[in-house]
Amino acid sequence: MVRRIAVALVCVLVVSGLGGCGGGAVGGVHAFAVQAVAAGVPSLAPFFEEKQGLGQDATVRSMPVRGSLQQGDTPGLYGGTKKPTVCDVARLKRFLTDPANRRKAVAWSGVLGLRTDQIPGYLDRLTPVLLRHDTLVQNHDYKKGKATSYNSLLQSGIAILVDTRGEPAAKCSCGNPLRPFKGDADRISVKFADGNKKWNGYAVSSVVALRPAPRKMERLVLVDVGDPDRGIRRPVGTTGRSDADFDTRTRHPVPDLAGRTFGQARQQLVSGGLAVGYAGSAPPSDDARVIASDPPAGTELRFGEYVTVSVAGATSGGVTSTPPDPTSPTGPTGPTGPTGSTGPATSSGPTLGPATSTAPPPSTSTPAPPTTSPAGEPPPTTNAPVTTTPMTSASMTTSTPVTSSAPLTTTPTTSVTTET
Repeated sequence: MVRRIAVALVCVLVVSGLGGCGGGAVGGVHAFAVQAVAAGVPSLAPFFEEKQGLGQDATVRSMPVRGSLQQGDTPGLYGGTKKPTVCDVARLKRFLTDPANRRKAVAWSGVLGLRTDQIPGYLDRLTPVLLRHDTLVQNHDYKKGKATSYNSLLQSGIAILVDTRGEPAAKCSCGNPLRPFKGDADRISVKFADGNKKWNGYAVSSVVALRPAPRKMERLVLVDVGDPDRGIRRPVGTTGRSDADFDTRTRHPVPDLAGRTFGQARQQLVSGGLAVGYAGSAPPSDDARVIASDPPAGTELRFGEYVTVSVAGATSGGVTSTPPDPTSPTGPTGPTGPTGSTGPATSSGPTLGPATSTAPPPSTSTPAPPTTSPAGEPPPTTNAPVTTTPMTSASMTTSTPVTSSAPLTTTPTTSVTTET
C-alpha cells in the first residue's frame, strides 16, 4: 500500500510539472512548450492548401533584440521586399467567403473574435510583412472541423499578415490564424520536428513575442530584407503596390530623455525611428522615471537602432492584448511599424524632428500629444513630456481579452535599450 501511494504521488508530481502550458523545465524553471515553424515548410494541417501560392516566405537571418517582449510599432520589427506582394490577401478573402468553405471560415473567424460576415472588412485592414526576428505566436491548425491552438516559434523570413496595431493575424502561406503568444518568452522549450529542423542562426537572443502598439497605425514602416539601407513606408491595408521608399542610413540624434517617464521616452524614440529595448524579462512600467540613456543625448544613430534607457522609481505594470475591433476604421496615426518600422510621412524617408527638447522635472504635468501626427514623426518640440495611451488593443465584444503571461514588473534603476 505504501509503495502504491508513493508511485501515485510521483505520477501526480510528474503530471503537474508538465501540465498547464504543456512544457517541461528549463534550468529548473517551468517552460512553455513551443513548436518550431521554419520558413518554407508546409503546415501539416493548414486552413488553406499551401501549394496554391497564397503567400511566399523569404530567407532572412534573424536580427537580435533587446528585450523579448516588443510592441507592434517597434522600429525594425518587420521587413518588406521590392516584390509587389508576399501575401495574396484577395485570394484568402475569396476562399474564406466561399460558401463551400463556410466551416473553415467559422473556425478561422472564431479565433480572431469575428463573425463570418466581418471577415472581408477585417482582411482589408491587414498588411503583409516579413518577420525579421524569430517570433513567438499562438498558432492554429485546422483539424476535424475546428481550429486547434498551439504555441509556435515562426522563423524570420516567414510572411504574415498584421493588424492595425502590428499584431500577427495570419500566416500567409497557409492562412492559419495567429494570436499573441500567452507565455513567458524567456522560458520556452522549442521542439524542432515534422520537417522543421533547427535553422541556421537560431538563438534565444533573437526570439521575440509581440504586444499591440498603443494606438492604431496608418502605415507600417518596414526595412527591406534584401537591402537594409532601404526603408519601406506601407499604408495599412495595402499589399505593397503603394509603397514609398526612404533611406534608413539617415542618422538622427538621440533626444534628451532625462526626467521623462519610460512611456513618454518610448513614444519619443519610436516616433524618431529608434527602437526601445531593455534588460530583463519584461519592460519597465510606463511610469518609471528615466535617469539616463546609452548612448547619451546627441549621439547620432541610423533608423531602427537601439537606445538603452536607465530608469528608476517604477511600479509594476501589465499589458492586455485583445483581438482588434473589426467594425472600427483605421484610427489616428501613431508610431507605426516594425523593427525599423516608424518613419515619416514623406517619400524621401523618415522626417524626424528635433531631439533636443529638455524634459521637465518629474512633478510637471504633461498635456497629451496630438493624435493626428503622421506616423514616424516625433511630437512637436515642447518642454512638456509627451503622454502615452495605455498599451491595449481595441477589444472585441465577441471574444475574451488575451493577457500576456509575462508580468511587466521592474526593479529600481533598470536598464532599457533601443537598436536597429
